[in-house]
Amino acid sequence: MRAKAIPIILVAGFFSSAGAQPANDETGDAAKKVFVIEIRQDIDARVNRKTDLAFKEARDIQADYVVIDMNTYGGAVYDANDIRSRILKFEKPVFVFINDNAASAGALISIACDSIYMAPGASIGAATVVTADGQAAPDKYQSYMRSIMRSTAEETGRDPLIAEAMVDENIEIDSIKKRGQVITFSTSEAIKYGFCEGEARSIEEVLEMAGVSNYQIIRHELSGAEKIISFFINPVISGILILIILGGLYFELQTPGVGFPLMAAIIALVLYLTPYYLNGLAQNWEIVLFFIGVALLALEIFVIPGFGIAGISGITLMVGSLVLVMLNNDTFDFSFVHAGEIFKAVATALGAIIAGALFVFFSGARLMNSGVFNRVALTTVQDRAEGYTASFIETSMIGKKGVAFTDLRPCGKAMIDGELYEACTRGEYIEKQTEIVVFDETASTLKVKKAEV
Repeated sequence: MRAKAIPIILVAGFFSSAGAQPANDETGDAAKKVFVIEIRQDIDARVNRKTDLAFKEARDIQADYVVIDMNTYGGAVYDANDIRSRILKFEKPVFVFINDNAASAGALISIACDSIYMAPGASIGAATVVTADGQAAPDKYQSYMRSIMRSTAEETGRDPLIAEAMVDENIEIDSIKKRGQVITFSTSEAIKYGFCEGEARSIEEVLEMAGVSNYQIIRHELSGAEKIISFFINPVISGILILIILGGLYFELQTPGVGFPLMAAIIALVLYLTPYYLNGLAQNWEIVLFFIGVALLALEIFVIPGFGIAGISGITLMVGSLVLVMLNNDTFDFSFVHAGEIFKAVATALGAIIAGALFVFFSGARLMNSGVFNRVALTTVQDRAEGYTASFIETSMIGKKGVAFTDLRPCGKAMIDGELYEACTRGEYIEKQTEIVVFDETASTLKVKKAEV
């Protein structure tokens, strides 16, 4: 176990350092670096990535202390466990300042820190694992949470039974907890039972109580690149990117070789997937699903006639994968994904599809009648009656009879009036030397059928 020491501040992660705040230098020694990271949202893949970047920055600047400024009601257990492990492995003292709430996953992260300080009226505990609808999760999840709460408390020198009782309502502890309740400590209770080193109203008070003087506070802030990543995770922007992805693929498959729609789709796909992948939401299998969908759709358009199972499956996989990318699911396990997040992801994808369909419907007619379209497209009709023709047949052959010069399978050669012509049937097979009659013609091919006897 690391020796307990002075707090360090973790501030909302992904980011680069800024804003130093020096204290009085009474000894003449170099000021100690206190690195602050804020966790003021639900614990999820984004917070997981945020803290990962923050701890890397703390190492890079050789911070002497890290302080996590926390106010959270909990979140994803697996992401919280990653953050817990990161704190336990950090070489310098890590302190948490609970500035209101450290519930559920927040309690686990707090217990992993070397010292815990709480604001007046704050609370810590209530770590029972719940599903998206607020109901207690199956026991396998509770058992996992109990185990890591217990082992974390042991590692940081706190009572493991109390930590476990924050999860399990069936544990009974004399004078502390009755059966049927989970532990949630107030600030004074946490101090009494060894889960808080003291009450503080600010990070400066935390450092004073921990005995840290002559310091500068460095706050972890969002870098320009991370701001861009956050921008593209916005549901509205995600919806626009989905529209460009699906629209670009559709137009490219309809008019292969044009290139621009495909390029637009590829750029939109990269901008869509990269932020979610970096935040730990987009998994490799979800991305693979999307490309399988593209392959099935291309197979349907170019190989299989009509539009059936392959095409529908392809579209379903493409749209489904884009929805799954936005959700922090555990291989189709949505137990810990909030219903609101699922609704938002589905609405984003469907909204993009509907918007694309409406755009094509309402803008198609206007485009056809626009001056720009008339300048780049041929809008006149070159009528045969006016002398325009590409036909190699000088006079109409409709109604004339002849014989199949070759087998028609359904196309081949036909002999009519001593001349050979390209001929095709309506799909049926006609043997060589069978009498045929012309019922239609194109520019260079006669349409024939068996002559009635």
